[in-house]
Amino acid sequence: MLNREFSAAIQQRIDQKTKPLGALGQLEALAHQLALIQSQNLNAFTNSIVINKPTVVVFAGDHGIADEGVSIAPSAVTQQMVLNFLAGGAAINCFCRANNVELKVVDTGILLPVEGQYQDLVVQRLGNRTHNFAEQAAMLEETVVEGIKLGNKLVTEIISQGCNVVMFGEMGIGNTSSASAILAALTNQNIDDSVGLGTGITQEQRLKKVELVSKGVKRCQSQEPIKVLSELGGYEIVQMVGGFLAACEQKTPVLVDGFIVSVAALAAVMIEPQCREYMIFAHQSKEAPHQSVLKALDAEPLLDLSLRLGEGTGAVLAMPLLRAAAEFYNNMASFEDAGVTV
Repeated sequence: MLNREFSAAIQQRIDQKTKPLGALGQLEALAHQLALIQSQNLNAFTNSIVINKPTVVVFAGDHGIADEGVSIAPSAVTQQMVLNFLAGGAAINCFCRANNVELKVVDTGILLPVEGQYQDLVVQRLGNRTHNFAEQAAMLEETVVEGIKLGNKLVTEIISQGCNVVMFGEMGIGNTSSASAILAALTNQNIDDSVGLGTGITQEQRLKKVELVSKGVKRCQSQEPIKVLSELGGYEIVQMVGGFLAACEQKTPVLVDGFIVSVAALAAVMIEPQCREYMIFAHQSKEAPHQSVLKALDAEPLLDLSLRLGEGTGAVLAMPLLRAAAEFYNNMASFEDAGVTV
């Protein structure tokens, strides 16, 4: 749990800036959270928030449920998009370049593996893809545990190399179906409310998606996170869960992206509640059930841009807000410094 011993001093520093109390809204809460996290290993509160080597990790994995036609594209597109990430041509690459964010791409188990060596590619495959969760468990519980360990190890390594803000993105045809099923199972939410349009399916496809998610959730009959992830999860989702656990262990903030990443965050919090204190929610997705996940996590997102792309794009787009929060916390004058009398 975060040691809140220095919370009052942090708030006092924020309140003494040359502005009315609370006038910077969510930026003040953001600065407070960042300062509190970065004070954990000090003997005093920090008066300087540092952002170093922010990194987005895009976890890619394929899903057996994709064979049911619940997506706008076949599973082969996952590999094609991974190659696009590695070539620098995707939205996430553009936003990383614009915001000075480093990128890692992880093959957690895509149907068609990428050939060759790439500097930004990490291969830690749990299989070619999950089973169709409408018919059987997506993976063994042992695979879930292995995936959590792999995600944990990778993110721990990235943090050890100097990164102090991490972001997770995902790619995998069919993964909104998996996320919807996990959400419904973990929260007992109505399945119709847990299923959105994903990347833009028709209403007819959505009805089929609801039916398939219902079959998986009915078979699952559990709210225990490891069991739910085994029955309904994706390789990329379980490795993200491990990443969230690592960030908590390493006292490092995570900028949380959209629906699928937020579902992984929910599972991580159910495994280790202290994870929640290190999460910063970047945006509210256009995917309708994302609102339910945010509510379950008592989260107030920084942005609402009607995004529904994934890849970690929303998280990277929120990075300027972290930098702005750090800048005002570090360098904005106090009333005393500026000679302003209130």
